[in-house]
Amino acid sequence: MLKRLFDIIFSFFGLIITLPLFLVIAVLIKNDSKGPVFYRGERVGKRGKLFRIYKFRTMVTDAEKLGGPSTAGDDPRLIKIGKFLKKYQLDELPQLINVLKGEMSLVGPRPEVKMYIALFTEQEKIILSVLPGMTDWASLWNFHESEILKGSPDPEKTYLKKIRPKKIQLQLKYVKERSFWTDIIIIFKTIIKIFQ
Repeated sequence: MLKRLFDIIFSFFGLIITLPLFLVIAVLIKNDSKGPVFYRGERVGKRGKLFRIYKFRTMVTDAEKLGGPSTAGDDPRLIKIGKFLKKYQLDELPQLINVLKGEMSLVGPRPEVKMYIALFTEQEKIILSVLPGMTDWASLWNFHESEILKGSPDPEKTYLKKIRPKKIQLQLKYVKERSFWTDIIIIFKTIIKIFQ
């Protein structure tokens, strides 16, 4: 209950504070590429419930039809402003809307696409027992995923081999050890990471 109240208050005020930034980013995206401002990809949430995630669009329209869900820093599908947004994690800001709606939390395992959830072992399915979040231990460990995938001839294969195992391990750690104070620590560490 405390976690949900915290999510509502901070996502609400976060959206109000960042509204001018939202407007600037929306104009930049529209000037750079035809198509919507937001990307609304399907993700798997708590207890396997599907929802549409909010992100600023960083790629060409229908990018999912042109490649997999993993995005390298040099992905040809990225639009010019998209590279900047991804570098500074600004594309993630609209997920405050998902938090306010109760589909996500500020802190929790990052929501995945169905194809990755299908790879979960029985033990790993515990990750779906909590709301997905904007940040967690795995996000802090792998803050610039697209940079790790940069230059890979097969970003999908690189993600599954080099990133996913450790990511799952840290997501399980969060679920098993979660507490309100852990969330506060993760939020502060994320803010520090952003400004570094």
